[in-house]
Amino acid sequence: MKTILVTGGAGFIGSHFVRYFLKDHPDFKVLNFDKLTYAGNPENLKDVSKNKRYVFVKGDIFDAGSVEKVFKKFKPEYVVNFAAESHVDRSIHGHARDFVNTNFYGVFNVLETVKKYGAKKFIQISTDEVYGSLDVGSKTKFTEKTQYNPRSPYSASKAAGDLMCHAYFATYGLPVIVTHCSNNYGSHQYPEKIIPSFALKALAGKPLPLYGDGKNVRDWIHVLDHVSALEKVLFRGKAGEVYNIGGNQELANIEIAKAILGAFKKPVSLIKYVVDRPGHDRRYSIDDSKIRKELGWRPKYGLEKSLAETVGWYRDNPKWVKSAFKRLKKVNPHIEI
Repeated sequence: MKTILVTGGAGFIGSHFVRYFLKDHPDFKVLNFDKLTYAGNPENLKDVSKNKRYVFVKGDIFDAGSVEKVFKKFKPEYVVNFAAESHVDRSIHGHARDFVNTNFYGVFNVLETVKKYGAKKFIQISTDEVYGSLDVGSKTKFTEKTQYNPRSPYSASKAAGDLMCHAYFATYGLPVIVTHCSNNYGSHQYPEKIIPSFALKALAGKPLPLYGDGKNVRDWIHVLDHVSALEKVLFRGKAGEVYNIGGNQELANIEIAKAILGAFKKPVSLIKYVVDRPGHDRRYSIDDSKIRKELGWRPKYGLEKSLAETVGWYRDNPKWVKSAFKRLKKVNPHIEI
């Protein structure tokens, strides 16, 4: 039986990937290596925890020794790196070192270990934020050739990890692929992110704090579409390449807020404009024509219907929400629904 190592597999996107992979690939053992920070929640994978092909190991990719132990013991043929600090606001407000440690040094540790023990494929999960910001109203999209222009400690740390991946392919021939995805949404996303945060606030009848004028635009993709794209990249992608993954569903933050309020029949008067965050990127938009043409991938989930289903999930799963807030309060004791 083959083994795939999934780092950060207890987080939002990683847990969806683990569940998807276990279901669709019975010839694989899935090894989940996760530090279990506030965003890594064992509840996300409670439904597969007893699967004989699922193995969980608690560990931190920043700890080179623990990464090597996993490779030495399990000898994974494939590696997918979801492990990351990902909340932009935390990177801005006093936690930048955590982002550098995980998103750069952690990636370096995994690369070094792959170089030593070998692997058929290493997928580095990155973000469209490394490309910078686009003008609202323009038709410009990020392509795989777009020059990096990170504008936050988060995106800079991700860009640094990506560049190290490219360097290890060029220098050592490591079978590395880097993917850049647009904003994900779906179940099990931590309540610090805009969609679950606004959904839970709307349910409670509390104000929805909207940065600046609320017209910042993001390209939205359902997490299961992202996961299916990664499956294509893993088995059909070419080493050394970059693949953009997008939903082609651009929406301003103000429209997201209104859609969520509408789903719960709440008044738009709950929207509260607040001071914009520093360096707030204006617009992201992904050109995903490469992965569509070369790997035959297509997204399946439409934003309008899936967004309503997503916010309904947070309404219908109060136990998960409670556990998520309990973990989140460890790093931010002042957070509220």
